[in-house]
Amino acid sequence: MEHFPILSIITFLPLIGVFFILMIKGENADQRAKHVALFTTVFTFIVSLILWFTFDKTTADFQFVEKAAWLGDNINYHMGVDGISILFVMLTTFIMPIVILTGWISVKSRVKEYLIAFLILETLMIGVFCALDLVLFYLFFEGGLIPMFLIIGVWGGKNRVYASYKLFLYTLLGSVLMLLAMMYMYFQAGTTDIPTLMAYDFAIDAQTWLFLAFFASFAVKVPMWPVHTWLPDAHVQAPTAGSVILAGVLLKMGGYGFLRFSLPMFPVASVDLAWLIYTLSVIAIIYTSLVALMQDDMKKMIAYSSVAHMGFVTLGIFAFNVQGIEGAIMVMLAHGLVASALFLCVGVIYDRLHTREIDRYGGLVNIMPRYALVFMFFTMAAVGLPGTGNFVGELLVLIGLFKVNIWAAFFAATGLVLGAAYMLWLYRKVVFGELVKPDLKAMLDLSKREILIFAPLIFFTIWMGVYPSTFMDFMHVSVENLVTNHQAALSAVAETMAP
Repeated sequence: MEHFPILSIITFLPLIGVFFILMIKGENADQRAKHVALFTTVFTFIVSLILWFTFDKTTADFQFVEKAAWLGDNINYHMGVDGISILFVMLTTFIMPIVILTGWISVKSRVKEYLIAFLILETLMIGVFCALDLVLFYLFFEGGLIPMFLIIGVWGGKNRVYASYKLFLYTLLGSVLMLLAMMYMYFQAGTTDIPTLMAYDFAIDAQTWLFLAFFASFAVKVPMWPVHTWLPDAHVQAPTAGSVILAGVLLKMGGYGFLRFSLPMFPVASVDLAWLIYTLSVIAIIYTSLVALMQDDMKKMIAYSSVAHMGFVTLGIFAFNVQGIEGAIMVMLAHGLVASALFLCVGVIYDRLHTREIDRYGGLVNIMPRYALVFMFFTMAAVGLPGTGNFVGELLVLIGLFKVNIWAAFFAATGLVLGAAYMLWLYRKVVFGELVKPDLKAMLDLSKREILIFAPLIFFTIWMGVYPSTFMDFMHVSVENLVTNHQAALSAVAETMAP
């Protein structure tokens, strides 16, 4: 596999599906386009399994590296994955077939364009996690905004244009600052090569400004309080498949950015500004949990819960120890599965009754027992029930955080209690009680297609909770290397500043 361009193949395979969909004409074009999109995403996932089975877990080096001259002498087409990024590549390729199946029946207008938008988005998301050049990363990172803007703006709800523009403007502001920081880094270091920049020693004063510029972009993507307000609107207006990919993968780009750029490239600024991260993350966990308790729209409630969960991610990353960072990655992976499934649960009943108002439901267990069981499982997973992936991640984050800041760990733990409160309240209101509303009595239980969608999500959520070392073995050496290099950089600075 040393000279085989496997990462480029995985990244650009979805574009081949786009080409075939564009060629489809005549009768049943939409149906054939769906099959092409599903086949493309499934095949991309199968090919990505090559990474999973041939990855060397004993080294922190980037693997499957591809490098070729691209723009001028110093900007290259450079791809590679380490033990952290490979997990996000796998998450992306795993989620995409589920996304295609999600809109199989519900999307009836501009079907080909809808499928093309998701396939292009898959290419751009995989590219983010594989790029090892600043310019290449930026193109993939920002390029994903365009198909997501269209998915919400064209196939979303009645306020879809407002939500899509809000997403665009929030993301654009942070991205401009990040671009300026990247330009400074290029002129300072003479290269845009990410592995080289991770070892480059930026001046301490410059680190602060560079950190804040990258933070502006990644904080919006996570999203962190107070730049989170685009997320509930985007989720509420997006089609179900759009919410799945937004919760499943796109929110993880901010956390990945902190791991790939902020900690290794700006170690001193990361420590100096950790108080800012702790403060905003704790506020996010407690405030958005309380806001979630007051929602009457199911999607909006789950959207606010995502902000709270991602607060755990940023706390874990800036604990600067192995447990905290590994916990943060596990929370991101588990949240990618569980939050996606919760939005699917909302989509199932929305497709039947065309409303997301919590008060319109009640007593669904009487007519939809299979749905009630699936919804209960993911509700328990969302609140961190032992045996699910979220429990492992949140426990590790709290252990890592407790070592560095007891108060931050204490306030974060209160978020677990609040999370249980709003998720169990939602489940009780929707599923339990007497079935008294006449229009609910005609609702059908999960179809075979819907069971097929939920089955792999249930399987991997349990697998992550029961046998987490399957996933943690991939990241462990890379995380240890990240922490070691971070501490070494801090020690070097301390020695130079000593009298």
